[in-house]
Amino acid sequence: MSLTNPESLEPPKVGATLQALRQAQGLSLDELSRRAGVSKSMLSQIERNQANPTVAVVWRLANALRVELTELLGGERSAPPAIETVPAHATPGMSSPDGLCQLRILGPIDLAGQFEWYELTVQPGGALESAAHQPGSREHLSVLKGHLVVSAGGASQTLGAGETARYAVDGPHAIRNSSKHPAVALLVVLHA
Repeated sequence: MSLTNPESLEPPKVGATLQALRQAQGLSLDELSRRAGVSKSMLSQIERNQANPTVAVVWRLANALRVELTELLGGERSAPPAIETVPAHATPGMSSPDGLCQLRILGPIDLAGQFEWYELTVQPGGALESAAHQPGSREHLSVLKGHLVVSAGGASQTLGAGETARYAVDGPHAIRNSSKHPAVALLVVLHA
């Protein structure tokens, strides 16, 4: 008869791994809570190893963090596929409070804060106004449809379809649609 080690019967402690993955992606508890549909208090308890999540919660957290279940459970990360695809419905996005500007986040989360790219849609009268980024940061805006006005460094420039503006964003800057038609652009942010 063999005896089983009682420690091997305990569920895996995912707290430290969850916290490390969340912090590596620059996510707050609030943001991860929103993405995963798991309460902030539950996330906090899991990270402190005061609660063990159900399989459903681990699955939601892994999806929100875009990692394999095994990585969250402390196992080895599987090799990435040769071609990774993200379905249109799974592309995260955000809108301005007035709903006139929508950003679809096209870049992978692990590059956030370094190199980001977005599909930007601005309705007539909409404006994407931003505070200063780190010194040396730059944006590249390529208009695909319509017209947009870029303001940065005390200057403004109107861009039409097919045109690109490159500008410093270490001061306040804005992208506006002063036309009567929606505009669509690709926005790339290079953080210094």
